[in-house]
Amino acid sequence: MNPQELSEQEQIRRASLAKMRELGIDPYPAAEYVVTGHSDEIKASFSDDAPRREVTVAGRIMTRRIMGKASFVSLQDANGRVQIYISRDEICPGEDKDMYNVVFKKLLDIGDFIGVKGYVFRTQTGEISVHAQELTVLSKSLRPLPVVKVKDGVTYDAFDDPELRYRRRYVDLVVNNGIKDIFIKRTRVYSSMREYFNAAGYVEVETPILQSIPGGASARPFITHHNALDIPLYLRIADELYLKRLIVGGFEGVYEFSKNFRNEGMDRTHNPEFTCMEIYVSYKDYNWMMTFTEQMLEKICYDVNGTTEVKVGDKVISFKAPFPRVTMTQAILDHTGIDITGMDEEQLRGVCRQLGIEVDASMGKGKLIDEIFGEKCEGKYIQPTFITDYPIEMSPLTKRHRNNPELTERFELMVNGKELANAYSELNDPIDQYERFVEQMRLSEKGDDEAMIIDGDFIRALEYGMPPTSGMGIGMDRLVMLMTGQEAIQEVLLFPQMRPEKKAEKAADDTTNEQQ
Repeated sequence: MNPQELSEQEQIRRASLAKMRELGIDPYPAAEYVVTGHSDEIKASFSDDAPRREVTVAGRIMTRRIMGKASFVSLQDANGRVQIYISRDEICPGEDKDMYNVVFKKLLDIGDFIGVKGYVFRTQTGEISVHAQELTVLSKSLRPLPVVKVKDGVTYDAFDDPELRYRRRYVDLVVNNGIKDIFIKRTRVYSSMREYFNAAGYVEVETPILQSIPGGASARPFITHHNALDIPLYLRIADELYLKRLIVGGFEGVYEFSKNFRNEGMDRTHNPEFTCMEIYVSYKDYNWMMTFTEQMLEKICYDVNGTTEVKVGDKVISFKAPFPRVTMTQAILDHTGIDITGMDEEQLRGVCRQLGIEVDASMGKGKLIDEIFGEKCEGKYIQPTFITDYPIEMSPLTKRHRNNPELTERFELMVNGKELANAYSELNDPIDQYERFVEQMRLSEKGDDEAMIIDGDFIRALEYGMPPTSGMGIGMDRLVMLMTGQEAIQEVLLFPQMRPEKKAEKAADDTTNEQQ
């Protein structure tokens, strides 16, 4: 960086860095620093009656109170904060007091990493602290952190601008309480789900991200180019067709946590790169999968939160199984008063006009019904509810309903007004599947850029025979949003997709520097 572009605080910190090196102190040492205690455990295990405990701690300086020959530091490690008491004569027992008078008092700053060896004690004010006997510089911070202060429950100078928080997640995690907890809970969600699948005997697998045909869902793909083969490739929009190939190959049950990519809009519930879990189990149908899914979600909610209820905004959502089951046509009838049973494409267009829903010529029956449900019904389902039995036009990979060939054996799980899971009794008739793909190509020719492409190899796999199978996909980011009570997907993604960085962010740096 050009020195002329540095703020005053950044220039001071670089001068401190140079001074440390002049004193023979490496501000970025390479040697391992062995930590024997963490803030939460140190405070939880302390007893006034126990023998004195020697500890080594390490972390970031978050606050300092310098009082002549003694000082207090708030040190933040991975688990929280602990107070450090530093006495000049304790860490500098000889004649040379530079480590305290020069390094600690003048060259160290908030945000720097230090290591402290000492013992645990309780101060006169009752705070469990570490009495430092040795101090080591571990890393010099060259940019000042925002100074967020909390007094009497009120936060001052908060680092709360969403644009900056998401773009500079590394700062967000340091200065804002509770952010790290969201991502720890995210890991617990994954662990709980894996436990559930593994206990049932299903196998976790990996399938290709780069695909020659974007299949398994209706979505607009990202396109790239493979130079060696000189062919276009697509970032996967779903892993469904590969997982079903594995069922053909003899796996009884397979699942995958997959990074998927859809070249579509961004908002509070959509990110172009997202995580989906898909599972496929032989000899099952969508009725079995509904029970399997609701029991899984009940378990996850309890494992993550210690209860089967979560609070999202002003709503309390219960994941206690079982969940209600409502057919799609019944849902539309309930919320519009219109029975769409047996309607053709033109009649459905008339319904859309009647309901004030915008449509275009590229939309077939499936898209029209999907628009009606999405506009008038989806947001009404706050508590977990299975919407079942979708019209065949909406579900090109789904088995026809055993009692009504105009419908399919499909469900979507709605929670808090959004789709969370999507599942089928999987179509395993290769002739029917081919005809469904052909119909999708007709929609593509009409201008539907989300219609599926014929996957000849997948048809070939089905021709070898796939047993009756049920599959389910669940949006992991949305699930984590629910389990952590968040209402924006960006809050549960460590690094959400952002627009190009704006010059306006320079103002945020200037504000941070003014706080120092």
